[in-house]
Amino acid sequence: MKIYVSNLDFSVQNEDLHEAFSAYGNVTSANIINDRETGRSRGFGFVEMENKAEAEAAISNLNETSLNGRNIRAAEAQDKPKSSNGGGGFRGGNGGGGGYSRNNKW
Repeated sequence: MKIYVSNLDFSVQNEDLHEAFSAYGNVTSANIINDRETGRSRGFGFVEMENKAEAEAAISNLNETSLNGRNIRAAEAQDKPKSSNGGGGFRGGNGGGGGYSRNNKW
């Protein structure tokens, strides 16, 4: 089961997450998400545990508890929502041409 962990102090490392959650069962992975440009922690991460019951125990026992001085939040990770069209553009559309203005006199 994959667990989303947020409100992490920027000093928290993968090993810290692994250690905190392993008190409740077997942790298969613990990863802090880092900013691509700066390499600095983004303040959240994911922990994977083999056993769902152990993962649920870890969530209920660690949610809103202190880790490196901050109260973390732990919850079951949700699947990423699927993008409808993948494009940017104006208001989620497929893009478009240039802008329009009443004041332009072309």
